[in-house]
Amino acid sequence: MSFRIEKIDLNVLNMHTRMPFKYGIATLTALPHLFVRVTANINGQRQAGLASDGLPPKWFTKNPDSHVRDDLAEMIDVIQHACDVAVEIEESDTPFDLWQQLYTMQHRWGDGRGYPPLLWGLGVSLVERAVIDAFCRATQTKFGDALRNGALGLRMGDLNSELVHDAVVDLLPAEACRSVYVRHTVGLVDPLTDGDIPANERIDDGLPQSLEACIDAYGLTHFKIKLCGDVQRDIDRMRQLASIITARTDTFAFSLDGNEQYEQVEPFRQVWSTLVNEPSIAPFLRGLLFVEQPFHRDIALGDELGQALQVWSDRPAIIIDESDGSIDSAAKALRLGYAGTSHKNCKGVFKGVTNACLLEQRRRSQPDQPFILSGEDLANVGPIALLEDLTVAANLGLMHVERNGHHYFRGLSMYGDHVQDAVLEQHSDLYRRHDAGFATLAVEGGAVKIDSVIDSPFGCGLELDSLAYQPLEQWEYTSLEDGEA
Repeated sequence: MSFRIEKIDLNVLNMHTRMPFKYGIATLTALPHLFVRVTANINGQRQAGLASDGLPPKWFTKNPDSHVRDDLAEMIDVIQHACDVAVEIEESDTPFDLWQQLYTMQHRWGDGRGYPPLLWGLGVSLVERAVIDAFCRATQTKFGDALRNGALGLRMGDLNSELVHDAVVDLLPAEACRSVYVRHTVGLVDPLTDGDIPANERIDDGLPQSLEACIDAYGLTHFKIKLCGDVQRDIDRMRQLASIITARTDTFAFSLDGNEQYEQVEPFRQVWSTLVNEPSIAPFLRGLLFVEQPFHRDIALGDELGQALQVWSDRPAIIIDESDGSIDSAAKALRLGYAGTSHKNCKGVFKGVTNACLLEQRRRSQPDQPFILSGEDLANVGPIALLEDLTVAANLGLMHVERNGHHYFRGLSMYGDHVQDAVLEQHSDLYRRHDAGFATLAVEGGAVKIDSVIDSPFGCGLELDSLAYQPLEQWEYTSLEDGEA
């Protein structure tokens, strides 16, 4: 096969949250949603492919001293560079071959600029997803089929020598999940009850606002609880959460997100000990799935931290997230004593597949040990980013995935009626029309049905005209501050 990128277009749609989303050191109220449109020449025929992501402040760098404007400028810089490099790459045999060349060149450039891998990798991942979309559309192949039959060209041994003799089809589930539980994010300033909402902060947009209202509306059973790092505040909040959740569902599961609050193991160990010995919280902890990234990325993969983890024999299952910036990060984390890592499309599809296969290989060789791949969110919304992320997660066998874009944004109301109508027609299992007229995620019994996602080429079954949105070169940061849509 001959595969070459002829052109890449970048367009932006500003999006504003319906309520603030506080995660770690950042509070999200608005962001640019970027569309990457690849025009590829595949065996002499042109085919467009799309990827998109919201560009959230502080997640890729967690620099408390930088202005959001500068954070966005860095994200745009790495994306534009990846696109420029991708167009210069000569003909490749497979999507993986193109990705591998792009990754190598972006790596060299990013290191030279002093950018961390998590940041410069964002540009690679967006091009990667758009290329996969173009390939699947051109060949009329579902992502899961192309992944398992080798059409995408993935050579896992190139990314991890432990997998040199393994094939994706032998380590991933035979078929993708057809429904996925929503692991609902409980942000640091999210109201837990309707009574917690001040009158001047109440939202009248037809969607639930408090945690208790979300549980009642969506039938939630899975949760992601963010910790702030203040022991007493975290205990008080966990006590409230335990009461609210156990009163509304007999079956529940949750993860704890440490948001990189700890610079050493011992302070978090003390927090954990306090939680497990708190009578009002200890029974609730039986529903814990794992703890996500409690340690700051600057020390999370250091040998000293690994030694501290090894001597903490009764530690909970801890995984990395923000520390998973490089191809070898997951393998290194396992050596240090972590239980696994997370998957987000923004960290890379081929990388995520390889990590999933590595963890499955470990499960088979060490069945008595927990090896965890979680599915996490980046405030994803449809009709591109969310659906592409869901199709990858489902093909990796993830039965629950953090989902919060539908909670912090008002469905797909930021798009025109023609886009919403098309989504409702193509993905009537995943979306429903709200009584107020806009398209919103159809969460029922705490889960979403994704047959239409799995059966589409790469998640999305419609052809979105991303060129209708503002060209990136015309976009200005002040448009976010001014509240422009």
